[in-house]
Amino acid sequence: MTHFIEGLDRQRTMLLPEHLDDYVDENSHVRAIDAFADMLDLAVLGFSAQPAATGRPGCHPGLMLRI
Repeated sequence: MTHFIEGLDRQRTMLLPEHLDDYVDENSHVRAIDAFADMLDLAVLGFSAQPAATGRPGCHPGLMLRI
């Protein structure tokens, strides 16, 4: 899906810690939720909304699902 506000790249280098992914423990439930959301075909589930041509684009449906 295009034309949505995308979340930050978890491998993007930051000041402290080095990566955003470093904030989350390897055994955290958040990792399972993230992996599950990656497996879903959002278009089949009805998350294929097209953003309007004017104004600021909305957030990507996959990001909103994770939140």
